[in-house]
Amino acid sequence: MIFATVGTQLPFPRLLQSLDAIAVRHKLEVFAQTCEPGLNLSYIKSKPNLEPKEFDQHFKAARVVVSHAGIGTILSAKRHGKPLILMPRRASLGEHRNEHQLATVQQLSNLPGLYVANDEAELETLLLAKTLAPANNEVAKNRSALIDFLRDYIDN
Repeated sequence: MIFATVGTQLPFPRLLQSLDAIAVRHKLEVFAQTCEPGLNLSYIKSKPNLEPKEFDQHFKAARVVVSHAGIGTILSAKRHGKPLILMPRRASLGEHRNEHQLATVQQLSNLPGLYVANDEAELETLLLAKTLAPANNEVAKNRSALIDFLRDYIDN
């Protein structure tokens, strides 16, 4: 099962519609947390919001997680040891207020188990890959680098 999450603050139709189209073509089982009550997805199962326990259950059951480039999801993937495909929201497409998610994936994409898809074609290629390495739980090792990155970003 593929678990997709877009966070709880903003909808992300580009990611979810791409994922829905890919799931139809390849008959993939997908569950998505959409943040958007009326989003019309033709194939994948979804719910606008999940309680923390339900979110955790979907995360644990997933073979791969697909998400916007939210730090909380990145940390959850590392904690649960799941491969994570990130599609950053883009301000240039009206998906966010600024391009911070592009900066986030640029800084973190070299971490094991984190993959970046900038569009539907890249997302499809990653989802069809035979194996994706899981994000590892080297939180202690990478914590200071992440904190430094976030501190620099906030300060600038």
